[in-house]
Amino acid sequence: MRASLEIIDVASGETRVVLQSDRHIEAPNWTPDGSALLVNAEGALYQVDLAEPALVPVDTGWHQTLNNDHGLSPDGRLLAFCDKTDTAASCIYTLPRDGGPPRRITPLLPSWFHGFSPDGTRLTYACVRAGQFAIATCALDGSDERLLITSPHHYDGPDYTPDGGWIWFNSDRGGGMHLWRIRADGRDPEQMTFGASVDWFAHPSPDGRAVCYLAYAPGTEGHPAGCEVELRLMPVAGGTPRTLLAFHGGQGSLNVPSWAPDGGRFAFVRYARHETGARAPTASGTARRPHRRK
Repeated sequence: MRASLEIIDVASGETRVVLQSDRHIEAPNWTPDGSALLVNAEGALYQVDLAEPALVPVDTGWHQTLNNDHGLSPDGRLLAFCDKTDTAASCIYTLPRDGGPPRRITPLLPSWFHGFSPDGTRLTYACVRAGQFAIATCALDGSDERLLITSPHHYDGPDYTPDGGWIWFNSDRGGGMHLWRIRADGRDPEQMTFGASVDWFAHPSPDGRAVCYLAYAPGTEGHPAGCEVELRLMPVAGGTPRTLLAFHGGQGSLNVPSWAPDGGRFAFVRYARHETGARAPTASGTARRPHRRK
């Protein structure tokens, strides 16, 4: 077993294995009807039916170098993904779930998809523009790109709150890599985590009460795979986070929105330990700034 696709209950902390695979599966999304998960592996997308778990290929046309940035629109009719088959750098595409060819969305590169707005009218993504990382949004056709925040720092992992009012993201703009939020119009950036851990990929819950995220050990650079990490939960208004699970994972475990529609569970990927000595998050240390993306 190389990867274990699992679901965690946020109230009890109990986990359930959905599927185990020798393939390097990553980044689960939950379908809006709650019946299945989407994951990527080795450049392709797969759907996993929760009733009969198996990796069923999703047809993405000629796009065969997908990364782990993908997701479904709130109504489930549109799939967004990132690929570089035609562009050599990450580009966002959308694909109708009921059939039709993929459509290129972002004219500027690189761009890494992370989520839909709750009303399904906009996308949010990380990108590099004019040599700097940024958090951006655009209309579904790629028009009206808005850079909400940009600077020489790193910005990644944007995800909307369910009311559409805020976008959470991670950044080292305050020193270490921590979670931040910003209003959807780009006003009022606010740091939300302050500990020594290296915090990535914040995902607000569907009920708007909590945020789950991935915490690395102090001193971790970027968001590598194969580490001792923690799944944490914190109040959406801020406050002390709670550790749900310590496990072996990292890159690919929680990159994109993975909450169940009921808000009581979310999906993640656990990886087999091939090396020893990796550290779990602790209360001391210093984070380092990451620079690498797929």
